[in-house]
Amino acid sequence: MVNAKIRSQRADWQRNHERLVAAAAALVARDGADVSLEEIAREAGVGSATLHRHFSSRHALLDEVFQGSLDHLRRRAEELADGEPRTGIITWLEELTAAAAETRGLAASLGAGEACHAVIRDATTVLVNRAHTAAAIRPEVSADDLLTLVTAVSLVAEGDASTARRLLDVALVGALS
Repeated sequence: MVNAKIRSQRADWQRNHERLVAAAAALVARDGADVSLEEIAREAGVGSATLHRHFSSRHALLDEVFQGSLDHLRRRAEELADGEPRTGIITWLEELTAAAAETRGLAASLGAGEACHAVIRDATTVLVNRAHTAAAIRPEVSADDLLTLVTAVSLVAEGDASTARRLLDVALVGALS
């Protein structure tokens, strides 16, 4: 009897968790990363206390919403790290900018101190270090500089990857050797 009750509680927890993530994904895509947590809870059919039991902060919820995008970007950075350094860093910045512009709320989540930022910063640092070693990027340009640039461009061009790529291209002329 006790095991059945525990399984039922775990199933309820999992179901609520999935509903919260699905509701958050839909609302963030529609309204951006600043969507009300109470609205997310209502959309998921749970109370705000349930949302807060599942996610310690807005950032924790957004990290889970963007997990698929982050996993894809991390794999892509690994692929690019095996190629030519200049092409790798340019392609990475273009693809990251497009993804952040296309995925509403992602650019806002790339801010320092968030898990999204750590994943993307680590990937960018590898590519920037390779580009520095190959003298394909100015020595004073850091991964943080480029992430600030990508975030700014993506926020300005949110929803328009074509404009984001064009703006990034204009900016990179000053960053690359």
